[in-house]
Amino acid sequence: MREPATITARRAGGLRESLKTVVYAVAIAMFVRTFLFEPFNIPSGSMKPTLLVGDYLFVSKYAYGYSRFSLPFGLPLFEGRIFGSLPERGDVVVFKLPSDESTDYIKRVIGLPRDRIQVREGVVYVNGEPARLEPVGETEDEEDGRPLRARVYREYLPGDRDHLIMDLGSNSRFDNTGVFEVPEGYIFVMGDNRDNSLDSRSSHVGFVPLENLVGRAEILFFSLKPEARFWEIWKWPWAVRFERLFRPIH
Repeated sequence: MREPATITARRAGGLRESLKTVVYAVAIAMFVRTFLFEPFNIPSGSMKPTLLVGDYLFVSKYAYGYSRFSLPFGLPLFEGRIFGSLPERGDVVVFKLPSDESTDYIKRVIGLPRDRIQVREGVVYVNGEPARLEPVGETEDEEDGRPLRARVYREYLPGDRDHLIMDLGSNSRFDNTGVFEVPEGYIFVMGDNRDNSLDSRSSHVGFVPLENLVGRAEILFFSLKPEARFWEIWKWPWAVRFERLFRPIH
C-alpha cells in the first residue's frame, strides 16, 4: 500500500527543518568562534600558578581587533589588524608563535612597543623601573619529574597591575638578561612560571608581532586534573577542579 502523499511531504519538510537547524547552529558557532570567543586548553605549566595544566578557558577575539589569525585556519585574506588596539601591560594573551604560526602560545604581556625590558636577579625591569615583588608563600611543583618547592610572589608591574608568579630558584638561565628593546608593532611576553617558560627572553619566541595576537584570555570555564582527559566523563567527579570554574583570568 502506498504511503499517503501528505505523510511523505510532512517527513520531507521535517528533514528540511532539521537540516536548516543544523546549518544555523554551525553558522552561529562559527560566527562566535571567529569574532567573539574561542575556547583553548592549557597543555603545559609555563603559566603557573595563574593557569594549570588541564585548564580550559575562553579567549575574547575582539579584544585587540582582528587579524588573519582570527579567521579559521588563518586564511590570509588581509594583512595587519582591523579595529586594532594595543593590549595592556599585564594582559594574558594567546598568540601564534612567530616561528611556527600553526602553534598557539599563551603568555603575559610585559613589554609594549618601544619599551625596554630587562631581568636582573629574577626581577623584571620595565624602562628601568623594577617590578615590585611581594612574597605570598610556597607551592609544590616538579622539574624533570623531580618534586620541588617553588616560591610564589605577587608581582606589581609599573602601573600597579598585579598577578602571581612562580620562582623555582635563583640563578636560572633567564634570571639575568640583557636589555630587550621592543620594536614598533611588537610586544614582549613572559610566562608566570618564570624559570620554566619559553617566552620572549628566548630566541624560540622572541618579540611577538601584534598581528599574531589571537585574543585576550578572559575566564576559566572548566578545569581537570592531569590524570583525567576531557572525554573521560566518569572521572569528572574526582578530577574536576571545582574551585577554579568560572574564575576570571588576571
